[in-house]
Amino acid sequence: MALVQLADIIVPTIYLDIPAVDSPEKIALLQSGIVTQSPFFNELAGREGWVRELPFWNDIDPTSEPLLATDDPADVGVAQKINQSEQITRKSILAKGWSASDLTAQINMGAEPMTQIRNRVDMYWSRQWQRRLIATANGVLADNVANDSGDMVNDIAIEDGDNATAANLFSRSAFTASAFTLGDMFNDIQAIAVHSVVMNRMVDNDDIDYIPDSQGQLTIPTFMGRRVIVDDSMPVVAGATSGFKYTSILWGSGAFAYGEAELPNSVAVEREEAQGNGMGVETLWTRKQWILHPAGFKVSATPANNSFTIAELSAAATWDRVVVRKNVPMAFLITNG
Repeated sequence: MALVQLADIIVPTIYLDIPAVDSPEKIALLQSGIVTQSPFFNELAGREGWVRELPFWNDIDPTSEPLLATDDPADVGVAQKINQSEQITRKSILAKGWSASDLTAQINMGAEPMTQIRNRVDMYWSRQWQRRLIATANGVLADNVANDSGDMVNDIAIEDGDNATAANLFSRSAFTASAFTLGDMFNDIQAIAVHSVVMNRMVDNDDIDYIPDSQGQLTIPTFMGRRVIVDDSMPVVAGATSGFKYTSILWGSGAFAYGEAELPNSVAVEREEAQGNGMGVETLWTRKQWILHPAGFKVSATPANNSFTIAELSAAATWDRVVVRKNVPMAFLITNG
């Protein structure tokens, strides 16, 4: 168990308040509203068991021609049928705790450790939610390349990223090629999430327009009418030779389903009075139960434990698409910047 002890703090000899140093990791994807919480999935998250099966009817085959009528009684028409497929999702139950000794609070200058912990817990869970969202999108991308011929992916990056040319960098044509992996459903794309390196390229290309937010300030960046979400937690991998490859994700409404349900004792404080040689140690425990699922996919693997880790969510083997490509409002663009 990790806990804040005297060795972890600066013991002041003069009065000097200590400002908190927060992580610079942003939660732009969460704040953008591209994933909305659903009452239906809230209910699913709170139900017993781990796995949720979501059957749906497939459409009537539009390519099947109608029968040609005749006056011959020997010509007997043959009816066709429709069938079902199913999405399968798995909920996650997660917990995290932070400890601090009471003696630390007495010696420490500035905010008490547990006060600082309590102030940052919500941000911690928001970042974890976003990390799991991106990991799931990575898993969808990996599955798509491995099993569906990469029909959701426009990869124009090279492994020698330091020598990339305009053909390997973000551009309008690269964006439209990605959007048109949806064919005539390309207008379903409503937003694009990018790393700041890619955003730099978009700004240099003079491709960014700004629209007013709810306060009337021109602060929301858009590209070709789509909202731009800038976050450095977007996937970046090193090129095999040099440079980096950046994954941008094009999102449409309903690309992910999300639900959350309260757990009993979702927030709990644990006291160990004997620890610290009788001075006492306090631990804050927090627990989450949610479903975060990519539309049109089923879970095709079982986690090593009850819930998927971020690494497991990123794996191709975890996901399998169960609908046609056009019914998944998401696409990927991989560039060198």
